[in-house]
Amino acid sequence: MPLINRVKELRAQHQLTQGDLAAKVGVTRQTIISLEKGSYTPSLLLAMQIAHVFEEPVESIFTIEEETN
Repeated sequence: MPLINRVKELRAQHQLTQGDLAAKVGVTRQTIISLEKGSYTPSLLLAMQIAHVFEEPVESIFTIEEETN
């Protein structure tokens, strides 16, 4: 089940660059790029730090896409 996130959308709303967000949560810009592309699944700690920056619940930023059969 893939993890879907709204990081790019929220980052744009808050007028943050990828580098700005990376600095706020203590990761590299490349980590934010990978996260936005969906090729990186964040740790719980990183997800919570991102939620804190955006002042949103973790569940409103990160969701699991349900598989349909």
